[in-house]
Amino acid sequence: MNLKELSKMLGLSQTTISRALNGYPEVNEETRLRVQKAAKETGYRPNRAAQRLATGKAGSIGLIMPISPDHSSDMHFAEFQSGLAEASIAQDFHFVIMPSKAEDEEQAIRWLVASGSVDGYYLAYVREKDPRIAMAKSLSLPFIVHGRSFGIDLDYPFLDVDNEGAFFDATRFLLQLGHKRIALLNGQADLDFAHRRRLGTEKALAEKGLLLDPRHTRHSFMGDEQGYRGMKEILAGPERPTAVLCASTVLALGAVRAMNELDLKLGVDISLIAHDDELPLLKPENFSTPLTTTRSSLRAAGKRIGERLIAMINQSEPAPPDQELWKVELVVRASTGPAPA
Repeated sequence: MNLKELSKMLGLSQTTISRALNGYPEVNEETRLRVQKAAKETGYRPNRAAQRLATGKAGSIGLIMPISPDHSSDMHFAEFQSGLAEASIAQDFHFVIMPSKAEDEEQAIRWLVASGSVDGYYLAYVREKDPRIAMAKSLSLPFIVHGRSFGIDLDYPFLDVDNEGAFFDATRFLLQLGHKRIALLNGQADLDFAHRRRLGTEKALAEKGLLLDPRHTRHSFMGDEQGYRGMKEILAGPERPTAVLCASTVLALGAVRAMNELDLKLGVDISLIAHDDELPLLKPENFSTPLTTTRSSLRAAGKRIGERLIAMINQSEPAPPDQELWKVELVVRASTGPAPA
């Protein structure tokens, strides 16, 4: 089915059909829905090159894919992209992916914008005082940030999870169970979400006159092996903690392996709370001892960012909110219990 055939079938001009499929306001809602229904039923897809010439839009979202040994198997990144892809498919948008080393990322974004191959893009792996945000504000294309950047004004579009509140609540829950020595297996120290999770932990401890012991704190890439090594080092050290907070279920997987080697019973000898990004291959309820978690879906975040970015590109009405901060749910399971005597 091509545009000429669809035009003849519907009794509408080719211009009207193109405008209906591209969301032009002068096409009434009834006609737009009729055209969309016919396009779906017949399998019609607009010619991208012709559409770009007609609208001046590429119909694509840009993203930078960080390349390093650490990121090569990051299931968190993949899960977020799945949600972004879901939103893109629904709006018939494509991805333009530009791989880049971390130190070259600003230049990669400039090249992506200058290429004319994308209509908007998003920023991920946000750091404290992230210079990419000021750069993005200076460029001509719509953008959105997954996360926030500690230390700079919140005058940019973002979607973030309340990481500080999540780990404050998790730490307070452990304190209510009588735990005083609480360890933290966190993400990389320069990443904003890890900084905020540490802040939340420290604030809850401070309410009880306690400090986060640096001997019980690790920052690393959020992988199984890193969780195992970090937990093993902490358990081998002095004043073994009675509870641990993990920044992801992947870190928790390694931490539990280290505990099992010492025959420590989870929820009895040591308690654990992990952040659950709702990774489909690593569900906290399927651990041998189900994990207590702070829960927020990465896939849902990816989908929402895709929806908002496309709405910004299309200048949709009503406009989506410029900033969103999602609250996190604490889900209590068997991995937490009273502090051992």
